Amino acid sequence: MLRFKAVVRLLVFVPVLVLAACMRVPDGVEPVTDFELVRYLGQWYEIARLDHRFERGLTDVRAHYELREDGTIRVLNRGFDAEKGEWREAEGRAGPAGEPGEGRLGVSFFGPFRSAYNIIALDHEGYNWAMVCGPNRNYLWILSREPTLPEEIYDELVEKARQLGFPVDELIRVSHDRAESAGH
Repeated sequence: MLRFKAVVRLLVFVPVLVLAACMRVPDGVEPVTDFELVRYLGQWYEIARLDHRFERGLTDVRAHYELREDGTIRVLNRGFDAEKGEWREAEGRAGPAGEPGEGRLGVSFFGPFRSAYNIIALDHEGYNWAMVCGPNRNYLWILSREPTLPEEIYDELVEKARQLGFPVDELIRVSHDRAESAGH
């Protein structure tokens, strides 16, 4: 009986631990404060990213965030797969994950599993650019409201990411040759 209880505890504890790990902020990294979700909604172009399997090989990547009637956020990610010659899309849901005014969202593309979306740099004045990381330093995105970002801002964001311990030498610059012809 004691062994059965231990197995049950393990079966309950491990998934909770895994889910909590997916929603964390990397050590030494702080999300922005004074974050206004409504101003963040709309379209963002991916300027640079660290490589990961779910966007591998994609160009013209952008994300669109819109508020749903139920208060959650519809997330639509779209990018062009040049190898296949087709657009790929993924739709998900997001919602606030931190304290009010903190730049943290929980995003889910796969059922109940949410992952951290931590906004770690933001143009607070115009909401024209942002830098986002996941639950660890393997995920980093530099985003802009336009398909390009002034080089001096890009360089500042890369330097900030370097100081925070992200592997910025592995950043992939994303081209937007097809950005204007693809709608959401």
